[in-house]
Amino acid sequence: MNKIVVKNARTRGCRGGSALELALMLPWIIFLYIGAFDWGYYAHALISTENAARIVGNWASYNTANASSTGTDACTLAVEELRIVPNISATQTCGSSQVVNVSTALVGPGQTDTNSAYGGDYAAAVSVTYTTLQLIPIPGLLKNQATFYRTVRMRIRN
Repeated sequence: MNKIVVKNARTRGCRGGSALELALMLPWIIFLYIGAFDWGYYAHALISTENAARIVGNWASYNTANASSTGTDACTLAVEELRIVPNISATQTCGSSQVVNVSTALVGPGQTDTNSAYGGDYAAAVSVTYTTLQLIPIPGLLKNQATFYRTVRMRIRN
């Protein structure tokens, strides 16, 4: 006996609907993926810059000689901490650094720069600046390159 197969008219017209939806949504999916990738990279670079500033600030807070130094040792510490980001090479030195800039200063009593939280004691002020790689720009939302600037102040511990 022959079976008669009856196709429903409703299922016949729905073929390829998922492929069409994917084709229409694919540019938005790629756009969101690129945006999430860029934001993740920028967040990672920001956290690394904050860690570098904290470590250099901790080093500079041990005495006034560190806080008022030229910054060569401070820059070496910052570069070592920033080795995790892709823009810093294994052979990066502080003298040729276009990516990382470190400055240390001594902030003391009577200066306009002093924060009252230090109670008039001397403090080390450290600034670390990091410039990221050029990534995929999203007009109006993300630039293709970002510069992160972090400053840390710690009381001098003798």
